[in-house]
Amino acid sequence: MLESLQIRNFAIIDALQLEFDRGLTALTGETGAGKSILLDALKLVAGDRADSDSIRTGCDRAEISACFDLTDCPSARDWLEHNEMLADGECVIRRILSSGGRSKAFINGASATLTQLRELCDRLVDIHGQHEHQSLQKAAVQRELLDAFVGERRLLGEVAQKYATLRDLEQHLQQAEAGAREREQRIDLLQLYCEEMAQLDPAGVDFDGLLAEFRRLSNAESLLQQSGDALARLYEDENHNVQAALSQCVRELAELAATDGGLAASHELLNGALIQVQEAVAELRAYRDAIEIDDARLDAVNQRIAGLQSLARKHRVEVGELAPLAQSLAAELDELQGDAYDVDALQARLEQARADYAFSADELSRKRRQTAASLSEQISQVMQQLGMSGGRFIIEVEADDPPSAHGSDRIRYLVSANPGQPPKTLARVASGGELSRISLAIQVIMSESSLIPTLIFDEVDSGVGGGVAEIVGRKLRELGRDRQVFCVTHLPQVASQAHHHFRVEKLSGDGDTRTDVTSLDADARLEEIARMLGGVEITAQTRAHANEMINAAE
Repeated sequence: MLESLQIRNFAIIDALQLEFDRGLTALTGETGAGKSILLDALKLVAGDRADSDSIRTGCDRAEISACFDLTDCPSARDWLEHNEMLADGECVIRRILSSGGRSKAFINGASATLTQLRELCDRLVDIHGQHEHQSLQKAAVQRELLDAFVGERRLLGEVAQKYATLRDLEQHLQQAEAGAREREQRIDLLQLYCEEMAQLDPAGVDFDGLLAEFRRLSNAESLLQQSGDALARLYEDENHNVQAALSQCVRELAELAATDGGLAASHELLNGALIQVQEAVAELRAYRDAIEIDDARLDAVNQRIAGLQSLARKHRVEVGELAPLAQSLAAELDELQGDAYDVDALQARLEQARADYAFSADELSRKRRQTAASLSEQISQVMQQLGMSGGRFIIEVEADDPPSAHGSDRIRYLVSANPGQPPKTLARVASGGELSRISLAIQVIMSESSLIPTLIFDEVDSGVGGGVAEIVGRKLRELGRDRQVFCVTHLPQVASQAHHHFRVEKLSGDGDTRTDVTSLDADARLEEIARMLGGVEITAQTRAHANEMINAAE
């Protein structure tokens, strides 16, 4: 439940700290005193978008803090724990508005987004506005209210998901049928491209190695001649060759080094040079013997290089990019030839999607009809308690609408305000006052079935009075037995039913205007009820009447 609310520099509130308890709490005051400001502050805590105009004139920022006890709200505890924001069984939500238009939000000291505020406060507080009856005639609102009672979020999500799949397939089939000729042309072109790629196999080619092979083959004669000349000078020339000269020097220096050790180093260097020459000769001989003049191979290599370069120019890429391009073209061809663009296959998938959607939509319709029957009876009973004797409320569910994300049901709210009258739509039957009472009946039933611990009713009793107003107050007091209920009201019959009472006043002085909220004790509460009954001049008779109303509620 809501334990406390702190407000600083918001609208015409300079500083305010309120403590709350369980039961029904009435908020009363003159019109324009600022009762709506308290609800606006709570709505900001619950994730409404901020407006810098809400900051008190002359101030740079406004701050609103709300503290909730989580004892009776396990779903909120679970949410906080899941989001790693749980702290000692309570929840403190802060909202800070700055004059620059930015706002900050915190949950138990951790920075939070507006989405997180909404998700959490949907589990903590339920606000029923005074103008909700005005939207009650809208088909979408009627459907949403019924679905809230059905409570099948999983099924609703399933219907929406299957409808999205159905729409995607319908659009895909339309595109496939409309673009069949263009797709066939693209398939023919891709097949040609893929055949060209397969013939040259760019993925299996080392293009740099191919270029090196081409250079070697095209210069084979020159390489053979020049490697042979070098081999002759090193070894094969019988008269003059490097290896023979080095061998003779090594032998002679070996004899001299035996006489003079100073020549040992020179002998060692020349001996090493002789070994390297011998190894070079072996390498050169093997290289020369391996050289082949192969015009056929040269022509084949030349043609493959030219083919790869031509293909790269055709596709405006580098030769090294041909391999990934070939994969991309093959993947596109597979996709265009696959079921995704196969009209027959798409039609088969579409029929299956329609069957899947119809199955879930029918299940949703069945649950809606079951809930509608029970809910109609409950709302009818509350309507009769609220002064519409003999009134009947009927929720009609007919599965004759085109498929949508919300199912295929046409949902209508019908009402018979008087006995013997056939039920008709709200717009044709209900007056403004009757709409208010019907809306209140729906909200009372919704609240009774809700697990949310804090309920706020903002002048939902508008349009009623007299004995009906007293019944409204009793209903709200009944809700307050198990939950925390706040009611902003102008009716003494409702306020007298409250367990707790706050008065909202607008105070002016010294060129300043501010809103103040006071928790009323028994005497002050009596005076406030008397004011609501008698207006400006409060008489002893008015006070007696107020006292009688309070005692009757107690």
